[in-house]
Amino acid sequence: MSILQFLSESLAAGVHRIGQIEIQALDSNFSLFHAEDQELANQPGHGGLEIHRDADAARDLSTYAEDGEYRFTKGQTNLRRGWLLILPSLEELRRALDLFYPAALGLLAAEKAGTLEIENLRDKLNRQTGMYRFARNISDAGAQQLIREVCGPAHQCAKRILWQLDARTPLEDSDASRYDGVPGDLDRSETFPLLCREACNHFVAECRKVSKAEAGQAKG
Repeated sequence: MSILQFLSESLAAGVHRIGQIEIQALDSNFSLFHAEDQELANQPGHGGLEIHRDADAARDLSTYAEDGEYRFTKGQTNLRRGWLLILPSLEELRRALDLFYPAALGLLAAEKAGTLEIENLRDKLNRQTGMYRFARNISDAGAQQLIREVCGPAHQCAKRILWQLDARTPLEDSDASRYDGVPGDLDRSETFPLLCREACNHFVAECRKVSKAEAGQAKG
């Protein structure tokens, strides 16, 4: 199944939310907006929301948060509000969603097909070179603690973690490890969950910091 077909079938089945974005379909057009702007989007004149009609606008809309902070990963739960993106086709909808949440639809389509490949943390860290090679020395306890301190919605990440420390070491139970990738309390059958198939670069960088701190403590 192609990603476009997966998207089309999911929308037809009633899915209308991904991350913090609401998707509305009207004939062959699609509207995207921040889920918290739904009331404004449905008002005459769209409640003063900033109108965009090019899928490429998703790149700028998703780069900075409301307070101007750079969003170092698109899975953060600080997507800014105040905009409406109107798109003329399913292809343009897919392109915009790929800019808001890169590869999210592809991961979901692969998961549905049973072909999603997951990379555990140790495999990811063992591939690091240069200054980040020190990240591989983080202890299991340090990595488990870091997941509690960095991942999950309490730390602005909206993705469901699929990886383990290694093939034999699952993540310890925590709010981050239990999170299902769906912000808010919407019915799960109406949403695309956001998946995390491997630790992000931000997490790897944090592993390096913890690893160096652990080495320093070991030296006394």
